[in-house]
Formats: sequence, C-alpha cells, structure tokens
Amino acid sequence: MARFPRPSTPRSLYTLYTSPSKTTPSHSHTHSPTTALLLLRHFSSGSLARAASKDEKEPWWKDSMSRLRNIGISAHIDSGKTTLTERVLYYTGRIHEIHEVRGRDGVGAKMDSMDLEREKGITIQSAATYCTWKDYQVNIIDTPGHVDFTIEVERALRVLDGAILVLCSVGGVQSQSITVDRQMRRYEVPRLAFINKLDRMGADPWKVLNQARSKLRHHSAAMQVPIGLEEDFKGLIDLVQLKALYFHGSSGEKIVAEDIPANMEALVAEKRRELIEAVSEVDDKLAEVFLNDEPVSSTELEEAIRRATVARKFVPVFMGSAFKNKGVQPLLDGVLSYLPCPTEVSSYALDQSKNEEKVTLFGTPDGPLVALAFKLEEGRFGQLTYLRIYEGVIRKGDFIHNINTGKKVKIPRLVRMHSNEMEDIQQAHAGQIVAVFGVDCASGDTFTDGSVKYTMTSMNVPEPVMSLAVQPVSKDSGGQFSKALNRFQREDPTFRVGLDAESGQTIISGMGELHLDIYVERIRREYKVDATVGKPRVNFRETVTQRAEFDYLHKKQTGGQGQYGRVCGYIEPLPQGSSTKFEFDNMIVGQAIPSNFIPAIEKGFKEAANSGSLIGHPVEHLRVVLTDGASHSVDSSELAFKLAAIYAFRQCYTAARPVILEPVMMVELKVPTEFQGTVAGDINKRKGVIVGNDQDGDDSVITAHLCIIFYFVYCRYIEPLPQGSSTKFEFDNMIVGQAIPSNFIPAIEKGFKEAANSGSLIGHPVEHLRVVLTDGASHSVDSSELAFKLAAIYAFRQCYTAARPVILEPVMMVELKVPTEFQGTVAGDINKRKGVIVGNDQDGDDSVITAHVPLNNMFGYSTSLRSMTQGKGEFTMEYKEHSAVSNDVQTQLVNTYRGTKPAE
Repeated sequence: MARFPRPSTPRSLYTLYTSPSKTTPSHSHTHSPTTALLLLRHFSSGSLARAASKDEKEPWWKDSMSRLRNIGISAHIDSGKTTLTERVLYYTGRIHEIHEVRGRDGVGAKMDSMDLEREKGITIQSAATYCTWKDYQVNIIDTPGHVDFTIEVERALRVLDGAILVLCSVGGVQSQSITVDRQMRRYEVPRLAFINKLDRMGADPWKVLNQARSKLRHHSAAMQVPIGLEEDFKGLIDLVQLKALYFHGSSGEKIVAEDIPANMEALVAEKRRELIEAVSEVDDKLAEVFLNDEPVSSTELEEAIRRATVARKFVPVFMGSAFKNKGVQPLLDGVLSYLPCPTEVSSYALDQSKNEEKVTLFGTPDGPLVALAFKLEEGRFGQLTYLRIYEGVIRKGDFIHNINTGKKVKIPRLVRMHSNEMEDIQQAHAGQIVAVFGVDCASGDTFTDGSVKYTMTSMNVPEPVMSLAVQPVSKDSGGQFSKALNRFQREDPTFRVGLDAESGQTIISGMGELHLDIYVERIRREYKVDATVGKPRVNFRETVTQRAEFDYLHKKQTGGQGQYGRVCGYIEPLPQGSSTKFEFDNMIVGQAIPSNFIPAIEKGFKEAANSGSLIGHPVEHLRVVLTDGASHSVDSSELAFKLAAIYAFRQCYTAARPVILEPVMMVELKVPTEFQGTVAGDINKRKGVIVGNDQDGDDSVITAHLCIIFYFVYCRYIEPLPQGSSTKFEFDNMIVGQAIPSNFIPAIEKGFKEAANSGSLIGHPVEHLRVVLTDGASHSVDSSELAFKLAAIYAFRQCYTAARPVILEPVMMVELKVPTEFQGTVAGDINKRKGVIVGNDQDGDDSVITAHVPLNNMFGYSTSLRSMTQGKGEFTMEYKEHSAVSNDVQTQLVNTYRGTKPAE
C-alpha cells in the first residue's frame, strides 16, 4: 500500500515523532533523541504552559499545521463530485490510473468502493482519503449528492475546515445544491465553488454564477474565464495571475501557461475588475488600494481573497471539466491558497466540569487531546470509528477517555483511510482525520486524554421522512436480520428501526425510498438474508355514530354445569374531544346481575371492541352502558357473562352505523418559495388541508393535515423533476440488486431509444421522454442482449398509448416589419394561421410585430405577405420550440398517417 509521501522541508509533526533524532530546518539548533522524547512527554501530559514557554519550538508545528487542509466535496447528485475527486487523486499521485464512476471498465472510481455505488453510479457513503499537493497534505471527504444520504454530508461538514461546492454548468444551482450550501452555513465552513462540465452542450458558467448569487446568496466572483465552451472548451484564463492555462497530455497532466489571447483581453479586463470590486467590498485593505485607483498586484489580490474566504465573506468561483481533465490543478491551488488550515478555524468545546462553559480550541498539537467520533463503520476487524482530532496528539496504544460514557479505552490500532484501504500509523496530531479499531462508542462521542472533560457539540440529524415494513423471508434468518438492522442503526443516525406493537411489523424509517432500498439490498448482499418489503399497515380505527340497544341471552347447556348470562343496555359514541377511547358504565339498580360478574362483562366488551366487524381494526370513542340483565344461581359464571358481552356487542354493532377512521398526519414541508404554488396544489389533490404557511428566509414552510395513506405516496413522489430539461431522452436504471445483470442494461437502453425513434401516432420520434427501469428478470441460459433489446422495444409499444401521447409541432419565432397602415391586416392573418402575437413595436413609419407561429402554417407566407403589403413587408423567422398541436389537428394528422401507412 502506498505511503503518504513526506515533504522534504519543512518536516511534519508526523515525521518528527517517527524520527526523533532528525533535525528540522526551522530550528536554530539540533535536538538530541532525549530532547525529542522529553518533548513527547510534554504533549502526552497536555501541559500547554510548558510547551508554549519554549518559543523556539513553535515554528515547526505551526508550519506543519499551516500546510494541512481538511476539505469536503459536496454537490447536487450527478454534478461530478466523485469524478473530480478521482482527478485530484490522480494529479497528486495518490492513484496511477483514472477510472470512471459507473465502473464500466470493471474497476470504477476509487472513492466509490461499494459494489452498489459502482453499479448505480452514485455515491452512497462518504469516503475519506488524503493526498499531497505542492508539499501540502490535503484530507478529502467525498460526500453523496442524493438527498436520501444527506446525513453523510452533515457529519462530513461538521468536522471539515473547508469545502468545494460543485455546480453543474448546465443544471446550475439545483435543489440539493441549496441544501448542501445551507449545511455549509450551519457549520460555518468556508468554501470554494467549482462550475463543472464546461464541455457539455448548453454549458453557461455565467448563468450559474448569477444563480449562485441570487439563489444561494453567495458574495462571489469568477476566478477564471473559460477559453471556449462546450466542444470548443480549450482552457482557462487565471484572473489573478493573468495567464492562459492549457491542459495537455493524455490526462491533462501537463499545464502550459501562455499569454492571454488577444480576442479575450477586453473580457478578461472586465471580469478581473469585477473580481477586484467584489473582494474590495468585503476586504478593507484591498478596498483602500482600489479606491485610490492604484494598480492591484496579483499578490495583493490573492491575499485579499484568502482573508475574505476564510472569514466566509466571499466565495471564489473556479471553472473546468473534471471529466475532460481541465481545471482541476488550478482548483487544487485554490484549496491551498484560499481555504483555511486547522488553526485558522474557530472550534469550541463544552467543559462538562464547569456547567458546559464554552472553551475555545486552538487546534494545536501541544494541547490536551480532544477528538470527535463523527462516523462509524462495521469493518472486517470490528467497528471502525472515524475521528477528527481538534487538539493534542493521539498514539497507538494510548488510553483515551470517552467523556459521554465515562469509559476508558485503549487504542489497539490507528489508521489513515484511503477510500476502503487502510494505512497503519503510530500517531496523529491535531487537525488530522484518522480511524481507530476496537473502540466501542456512538456517533458524536468526544474523546480526551483524561486531563479535561470537554465535549464537542453534536451534528444536526434530520428526522426520517419515510417508513416501510420489512421482514425476513425465512424465519431461520431472524438472527442475522436483527444483527444487520442493529449495525445499520449504529452507523446511520437517520436510519431507525421500530416494532409496531399493534401490527407486530418491523418498521424501518429513513430519508427516502432509495435510502431504504439500499439498506434492504445491503441486508441481502452482506448478510445473505432475503427480506420482503411493503408499506406499513395503516393503523385504521372504527367507531360508532349513533346509539344502539343490545339485549342478549347467552344460554348453553351441556353435561354438568351449563352457561347462563343475560346482558341488556346500549352502546353510543363518546362526546367529541373526549380523551378516553373506551368507557363502561354499570347503570343496573339492584342485583339483577351479581356485582362479582360486572368486571367479566366489562372485559368481554373490551375484547369485542379490539376488532370491529368492518375491517377488523379496534373500535374507539365507544361508551357501553349496562342497564339490566339476568343470572342463574347455578349456571352463571364469569366466562358466561364475558361471552354474553362479546356476542351482545356483535349483535348491536351494525345498528350503531360504524365508520372507519383513518390517521391524519400533521405534515410540515420546507420548499423553495418558487415551488410553493405547485406543492400546495399537490397537497390539495391528495385531499390535504393546508393550515399554515410561513416564510423562512428563501423557503416557504407549509403546514398541512394529510391522510397517512396519501402521505406514504407523497414521500415517494416529492422528487425534483428537471425543469427546462435540455435532454430529449433520459434512461434511469433504478434496479437495486441483480434482477437483471448489469451487462444487459445498455441493450435495454438501446431498445427503448430505438422504439422512441418512431412513435405510434404518426411515426415521428418521441422526445422529452424519461424511461425508468425498476425491476425485471433474466434466465441463466436464454437471456441475451438481443432478447432484452426486443423486450424493451415491445414494452415501450405496450405502454405508449397509456402514457397519453401528443404530437408536437415546430413553432417559429417570426419577426415582421410592415408599414403601419398594413399592421391590422397582417396581424389578422397571423391569427388565422394560429399564431400568437407576443410583441408590437414601432420603428419609424413601420410596425415591428413579433409572433409565435406553427411552421406548418408558414409555408407560402412570403408570397402572402407581399400581396398584403404591396411588396413593402419583410419577415425573418427562427426555430423557437416544439409545442403540442390542438386536438383537431392531432386527429387529422393521425388519420392521414393511418391512411397512408398501408400504401407504404
């Protein structure tokens, strides 16, 4: 396994500990091994005063800490986070080959170590690694982008000093981009933005930059200007150093700096001025230079950007294409230049010995040990606990104290993580992220060396939003099933397991459908337990709506003592708002039924009310009144009266006009204000009642009462749909597991694409279509690519009509310039052609009319316009969009197509 390369100068703290006899360049004299060992003892005792008193010892650890960066890479799903991390690892020499995310080459991206991640092409668990770039050590955590795995982002940002927010140059600021940015604000994490995928069709970095300013409220400016976009994307211009950067070599590893192209000098000057203005608004030193009209040097600008970024007043925006190997190295330089080191970030602990008084942690190795367990994993060698060390030093073999539990534990093994690989180390210092084995703890526990009783504030854990009922197929696998659920609960705070006392079902709750599906599939793969999944049984109730009389005689004679019991009375609904669910009143005057039998009668009615006759659910809000009865001196017994009560209830229940009650949920939704109307309309469709609507920053908080049967569907439905999607066909494989082997998936996609080339209405291509594959089956012998391709084609034809297809026709943006006297005639003709006039301006004596007109109605228009305007009119047109034709036109087109089809 590759070791972390140690920089030649200055040596890190790690180097000093492992080689105490070596000298450090920052010292004016050498230390003997004895001196170095003495220094270790000072650290282990946590004596800050003694270490600080030796001023000559400060530079080496300060310099070591200043060359350390802890960063996370976060974004909306499919923005290129893992691809970017893969390139970072390659350029820093951590890996020697680049592999793509979906693992089509059989390897997959380094940071996606789970088979499920490589199959689905998404990140499910955050993964930690480290690398060196220009003598700096960079610890990186790659986080998931799917909203279902948001806890992974939460706990990563809780322990990081800086972050890179990746934005797609086509998709822009998307729903999860907003969520991730909100999490970064919560934990006060300075960040850079990276606009990725500049090579894609429709890339527009300036649109994305404006979205970041408006939607995320970033005070930001571009650090670079792209040289070309889409297929013409060639390189970047650095606005700080004023150099054009080109990326050569098979993997973009050779950077060539050249002068700025002459045709871009004006744009570069404008964007650099915009950058200086933006930074000078939040940095006084640069503002003074800028306001005095003095030239701003590259060094002054770089220092000002660093001050503003560390203070979280400015977000530098970098650009590039990770997939095309362009712009990654300048982004790494930006991480070193603008993101803080551990000593520049304020961290606080709570002193438990002083009533949770806030204590500032300076992030130095010579303080007492303070470390936070932020993530747990079940590894081959037991529980793997990820630690962020905030202060002090931790060594293999040391005893550390869990402040939350009071336990003292020994560290048997200390490792640094590289995705799923481990490198054993002997010790680590403040600012580093490491993992330990054999330490039993919970996520969020704080460890110290015992000299202090500090605890770190915990992370925000969102509440689960969806539940499913799950049970093992085989009863023999119950032990493994329970073991899996217990493990996943410990690892993931958003994954909850409970037992429904009423139905006896095991209920798992999580952040969404994909979140729970992944865990069910992991149970199958990792524990060899097949489980069935379904919606939780809805806890319906029954109740009565009117009074009903009962008079029932239970009489049974067998050999020996018989059974005799008569009960009379009525049942009725309890008053609305009553806190009790069942009420029993004995209104008998006298001893028609001996008092010792009354409890048995009450017990009988309660048992009967546990299962109503409508759907077998409990009956609530029920009052039973006993008014009369009869007993027998010999045959009456508690059992007889209990049975009499049960049968009496069943006898009169239908006459009381029972109804079914369904649970209604109080639902609170937090959505961006722009989607408020859409979400409110959807709640109304689901028979919900909106009872509150508040504003929280840029979000609307809607409170509604929603029936639970619609709530289950709602959790699955509230997925972000693409707005203004530029793609015409989208294929998503949502199969969890190997119902269809992955090598057949491309054939299925190809089949659907081929089928979409000719719709059944008029034989034209089908556009704006999303195909989602959720399940399937294969045969070990007979399955083939051709078989699955044909299955996809016939499946498309089978369901196409049910999808209510419509015909789209091309609509043109038409601009006409005609003398004003002919304006009315021309406008009337446009309306006849089913056009929509969207603009009307005056240009001297001419009218300029802008309209949207179907292309089919524009044939021969040139002749017609000349005729209407005596040859004085002119027009231009260009394609605008495809839009749906009217019903009569669609019928006419379909009939024409069907009439000509046999002739073909």
